[in-house]
Amino acid sequence: MPVYPDADTNPAHPSISVLRTEADGKFTPDLALADNSPASALAGPPVFKKSGNLTPKDYFGDGTFHTVNTMQPPYQPSYNPPATDDVAGLYATPAEPTTLPAQALATLGDLLDAKKIAWAWYAGGWNAAVADRTKVYDSASGSFQAHHQPFNYYAAFDPRTRAAARTAHLKDYTDLVADAAAGKLPPVAFYKPLGRDNEHPGYASLAEGDAHIADVIAKLEASPQWTHMLVVVTYDENGGQWDEVAPPRADIVGPGTRVPAVIVSPFARRGYVDHTVQDTGSVARFITHRWSLPVLPGLQLRDAALAANGLPAMGDLTGALDLRARP
Repeated sequence: MPVYPDADTNPAHPSISVLRTEADGKFTPDLALADNSPASALAGPPVFKKSGNLTPKDYFGDGTFHTVNTMQPPYQPSYNPPATDDVAGLYATPAEPTTLPAQALATLGDLLDAKKIAWAWYAGGWNAAVADRTKVYDSASGSFQAHHQPFNYYAAFDPRTRAAARTAHLKDYTDLVADAAAGKLPPVAFYKPLGRDNEHPGYASLAEGDAHIADVIAKLEASPQWTHMLVVVTYDENGGQWDEVAPPRADIVGPGTRVPAVIVSPFARRGYVDHTVQDTGSVARFITHRWSLPVLPGLQLRDAALAANGLPAMGDLTGALDLRARP
């Protein structure tokens, strides 16, 4: 989980959540109620002391602060503007409390690079937002979402010192379409649609999002690479309103309620629902397994927490595949 070192002394004054504590002083995952919070939901909604963007210090036992709500990337495109002395406009001002410092933890991209396995993150609206950061969250242009671009938070993609890495790995939806048609998609490719196409409740259309992803898959199926392709369509949340199944017990950040995931591939087991317990990290687990990569610490922590509760590790999607299949 992203870190914000020394948040309590940073002059940007990032917001730190106030949580309830147990008798022994350990934090609970619950926000602390304010003194003026209603005694009952019948009397009104709860009032909290502070619902912030960061955890309290040492919430995870590692002596630092972590992000739990939306923070902006330190590099453009970001919702936060450049600092006044940033003539080139490459960075987001660190003076904003929601600008996250550049992250240094290893990513899946780092592990793939170390194995010389090509990869790319494609994003709807990327080129337009890079050219003009005012396109970020602009509904008229489809709502490019800066906080949905994970690699733009990492020092490995610093726009000045790592410009070549940005060009090689951070691309636009138009590049995805062109690469698929030309049979030049890298072995690992991620795609994040524009906000208007991501089916998020409250601001996006389910029908338009379904139509968009169906069109993307049709373009992938027409690619010369299709016979070797595995497409995973998944979501980062669903709200949990309909889910009657409690998530497995692991650690203080999850797993959460279930989210949909669909596999589209010549290798997919047809007409089959895989009941293996997975999480969103299962995509990273599959990539790790496929290319024999080191296991990222976050995946190790999640599986260790499951084991501590007598549960098996999360799946890596292979239960839904017939790897002997050929079209």
